[in-house]
Amino acid sequence: MEILVNLDVMMARRKISSGELAERIGITPANLSILKNGKAKAIRFSTLMALCRELSCQPGDLLEFRDEEEHAE
Repeated sequence: MEILVNLDVMMARRKISSGELAERIGITPANLSILKNGKAKAIRFSTLMALCRELSCQPGDLLEFRDEEEHAE
């Protein structure tokens, strides 16, 4: 099982750069990069809410559950 982060997809749809988004939601570009690349082990609800607000999306647009067993067949 894994959680896929589709942050880069939403950023492309909204035509916003990493630097601009990081500034708008109040996190460092390095931390945004960790989220964007799926390397984060957790995300604060306050960060998720800020991302959703700035990108005009729902949490499910950014996060996707993938069951590896289901896709292995």
